[in-house]
Amino acid sequence: DFDSRKKRKVAEIYQALNSDPIDVATLRRMAISEGGLLTDEIRCKVWPKLLSVNTDDLPPLPGKELREDNKDYQQVLLDVRRSLRRFPPGMPDDQREGLQEELIDIILHVLKRNPQLHYYQGYHDIVVTFLLVVGDRLATALVEKLSTHHLRDFMDPTMDNTKHILNYLMPIIDQVNPEVHDFMQSAEVGTIFALSWLITWFGHVLSDFRHVVRLYDFFLACHPLMPIYFAAVIVLHRKQEVLDCECDMASVHHLLSQIPQDLPYEALISKAGDLFVQFPPSELAREAAQQQAERTAASTFKDFELASVQQRPDTVLRQRFRERPRGEERTKSILTKPRTNRFVKLAVMGLTVALGAAALAVVKSALEWAPKFELQIFP
Repeated sequence: DFDSRKKRKVAEIYQALNSDPIDVATLRRMAISEGGLLTDEIRCKVWPKLLSVNTDDLPPLPGKELREDNKDYQQVLLDVRRSLRRFPPGMPDDQREGLQEELIDIILHVLKRNPQLHYYQGYHDIVVTFLLVVGDRLATALVEKLSTHHLRDFMDPTMDNTKHILNYLMPIIDQVNPEVHDFMQSAEVGTIFALSWLITWFGHVLSDFRHVVRLYDFFLACHPLMPIYFAAVIVLHRKQEVLDCECDMASVHHLLSQIPQDLPYEALISKAGDLFVQFPPSELAREAAQQQAERTAASTFKDFELASVQQRPDTVLRQRFRERPRGEERTKSILTKPRTNRFVKLAVMGLTVALGAAALAVVKSALEWAPKFELQIFP
């Protein structure tokens, strides 16, 4: 039953934590597998290992002098003041206000120590999750490591790398369900609806904190592009809603930007892991680059520039004017696009799920992506 499985998992997590050296691969598997890391107490112990942060050498708490003459202070202050719903309902005002002050200091501290990083609105949605789970001092160290690794592309002075990551969304959908892909292409909806999902790791759009931290377990254990795979499986999960929608940009964008709160998270996490194994980023890179070159909503128009200027991840340009060059060649290319390889891979996927190989491969990719993490030995 669930209780006995939970007890076994807790025991396995602590065994991995107590091994010498620490068994990071097992911790990653535990974070990915059903239920994730289970409790915040365990997350306080495991999240630092997943990010290779030595808890015996944490930086001192940032001081209030960070706020003086800081170019980001006013924007961070505004964003944090608007973050009321990210705190547990019923929390006393004085406790919440104290946490908000800590949130501001953590963000400014990371930015000051890493001048190559640029603040973006939505960053505070990620930082507050760490603050609520592990406290201010450990959160500062974890967020700094995360910002220079997983979140690095979002913190460039331009949104070019963020756009590139979003360009993986449609190729993933195309591999699994060409009908949904072609419908979305016909609607010219682009990928801007998933911007706030990606840059906040869904923290901005999910109301239940339990679901947010479960996803953070998953993302911390995986390759940095896993959030875009999870975005794709949400769209695929809603495929019938999409296909039943009016085939125009406004209708499809409105549908997809309203993310359901009752998603089957464990099933979607499993599916995202499977898709990552079957269609790794290396195989999708060429099509993602082509997305950038084509006349899509992401590249032709100023959706991203507008979002960047306004610094609101949930703000999008609702109305656009564009030519619609849709000749016979475009129609023919859709109809004749080879699909054989996809169906073979989907058949193989069923085997990998049954054998449990998908989770292992996801873990392996995460470890390969961050070899420097693995070389660090914790005392």
